[in-house]
Amino acid sequence: MNLELVKTHLNAYKDHNQIMDAAHYLISSFGLEHENFAGFGFRPELSPDSMLLTAEGELGGPQRVMIPQNLFDFDLSLVLNMIAHEMLHVRQKAPGHIIEDKNEREFQAYYEMLFHKVFPQIPEVSDFHKKFFGEKALEYYRRMGENSELQEKYKADKTEIEQLIQSI
Repeated sequence: MNLELVKTHLNAYKDHNQIMDAAHYLISSFGLEHENFAGFGFRPELSPDSMLLTAEGELGGPQRVMIPQNLFDFDLSLVLNMIAHEMLHVRQKAPGHIIEDKNEREFQAYYEMLFHKVFPQIPEVSDFHKKFFGEKALEYYRRMGENSELQEKYKADKTEIEQLIQSI
């Protein structure tokens, strides 16, 4: 996907204050749709230099992804990774695919931001963000519990993340 062309489309949406339409354009253009996705909603902006997105809804129920109005003021690769993170949560909370443990959901989502195995069309982020996301993944790995079944399940992924961080 040509990111410059995508930016041109996003700027047109942004110029007309069509933030929700721009977000839908991204999930459609990058193949992030899922039947458990209930749409976007707005959440308060954190600050001009930070953003928070969340997937909200009951486990097993439709998920609404909450985005800040200033979402498209940030680097496009970062925005795409943040949206992909939340769209993975949409899948993780879908009927028949529920991942109960929040630490497991977050670990998987941060892992995806680094390696793009579910969404290979999503571009890589800067080394700064890779390190940040890798450290967040390792934090959720630790929260799974020392020598737990979950930690055992994700041991190889943890090693892959550690190697990535060391290579940066």
